Amino acid sequence: MIEGSIGIAPGFKVDVRTTSNRGFTPEELAQQCADKIVAVSDTAPEPVRAQAQAFKSQVEQLVAAYLKKVVQSDRITVYNALQDAGHPELAEALKGI
Repeated sequence: MIEGSIGIAPGFKVDVRTTSNRGFTPEELAQQCADKIVAVSDTAPEPVRAQAQAFKSQVEQLVAAYLKKVVQSDRITVYNALQDAGHPELAEALKGI
């Protein structure tokens, strides 16, 4: 994964993240999600920053777990749709991904 960040104006920042020849993993998306949900000022007292980082880590782990369930659920839906459409060989190939 390639990451970049540009500060355009005070308080405004653009983050860019890309992958090469693949989509984002649930863990990568969970990290991006946690980054948006939990932010801590660099000037916050250390105990506050440490507590926020611990909370952010928990959020990231929880989001990743649910994203993995989403992927699994979607694959089941696609598998069943392929079976119903008369493509059992494609459905079985999907299981291997």
